[in-house]
Amino acid sequence: MPDFVDEAVLHVKAGNGGHGCASVHREKFKPLGGPDGGNGGRGGDIVLEVDAQAATLLDYQRRPHRTAQNGTPGQGGNRAGANGEDLILTVPDGTVVTTQAGEFVADLVGHGTRLVLAQGGHGGLGNAALSSKKRKAPGFALKGEEGEVVDVRLEMKTIADVGLVGFPSAGKSSLIASMSAARPKIADYPFTTLVPNLGVVEAGTTQYVIADVPGLIPGASDGKGLGLEFLRHIERCSTLLHVLDCATYEGGRDPVSDLEALEAELVAYGERTGVDLSDRPRVVALNKVDVPEARDLAELVRPMLEERGYKVMEVSAASREGLRELSFALGEQVAAARGAAPVAEPTRIVLRPKMIGDTPFEVVALGGNAFQVRGDKPTRWVRQTDFSNDEAVGYLAERLNRLGIEEALAKAGATQGAEVHIGTEEDSVVFDWDNSLDAEAVPSGPRGTDARLG
Repeated sequence: MPDFVDEAVLHVKAGNGGHGCASVHREKFKPLGGPDGGNGGRGGDIVLEVDAQAATLLDYQRRPHRTAQNGTPGQGGNRAGANGEDLILTVPDGTVVTTQAGEFVADLVGHGTRLVLAQGGHGGLGNAALSSKKRKAPGFALKGEEGEVVDVRLEMKTIADVGLVGFPSAGKSSLIASMSAARPKIADYPFTTLVPNLGVVEAGTTQYVIADVPGLIPGASDGKGLGLEFLRHIERCSTLLHVLDCATYEGGRDPVSDLEALEAELVAYGERTGVDLSDRPRVVALNKVDVPEARDLAELVRPMLEERGYKVMEVSAASREGLRELSFALGEQVAAARGAAPVAEPTRIVLRPKMIGDTPFEVVALGGNAFQVRGDKPTRWVRQTDFSNDEAVGYLAERLNRLGIEEALAKAGATQGAEVHIGTEEDSVVFDWDNSLDAEAVPSGPRGTDARLG
């Protein structure tokens, strides 16, 4: 498996909340000292955090399933359960998070930027917290909520100042090796570069990062070659460096036609992804001028490219000719872009909760005498209920009645014995509605029964 991975699918589950405790305080001469069951601990969150040391998503491709720690149950003596530890997952700077359906979630830029990907479940209340004037000694506690389950796609977009664009074997890898301390693989066959390479260049007081991506070929926008797959890594570059091979022996190729082909692929990439690269400053490097024929060709085409508005440099990665001038020219472009850009700060992730309507639930007729109750509150309350405890079931019935579900069912046409589903279609609890009882929905089925039916 390669060491560099820039895409991964991540399946995460936050920790479950611990169950509340039903306990009664006992001591000598005070056999019933009142409820003292503690609350359950909260489940741990799943958090994505940008780390400057992270350079790949390889670990998430190898282990795509991650789970946070559960909260522990409450105990007697008013002892609350411990919260589950959050699971921090580090990602490279420039990681884009989307849903499996392609919906944008967050763009994580800046060291330390954090995103709570999945929230841990709340701990269940113990009977001490459930006590009231009406119910002074509850004999039940609430169950902890399950943590969120989320599936997302991670896409890494390298943070670099200068992006090198060119045909395969144009000398990009040699150029980045000569200008920086990077040591990419270099060979005389096409597609030597299979993953993006980064190098740090110093030009006077300006220090910047250059990125070398796999070579582009005509038709890359239609899936040919490797370059288009990795062009996402130059989306954030402030300057593009076209590396043109002046010593190629392929028929029908020359620096001018190569530049036109590269620009056409950049335009096609923009049309395909919606990322406009046309406003990025361009610098052209006419490479391999250490070869006499290549130098003659470079001198011939340089005026033609300058007439088109390009800043053109004649260089040789082999002899290092012109590299100092090139590094300072790129440094000027980078410095100008940095001066015009706002001060970089960690991204502030804004989470907008779903808007809640006038009522926290809805009743949907399923046909016949069956109805489904949908809503976060009733669904959550049902999951918190211990159906083996009659008192807990009665408490649930009271909560549902206070929410207005009894009245809503009557308005929807529910009659005696109606089949009421609470929850989602995939995971719901079925009740037999008895409108003769005072504000009570009686559960049936595998989740539990009410002793009052016997």
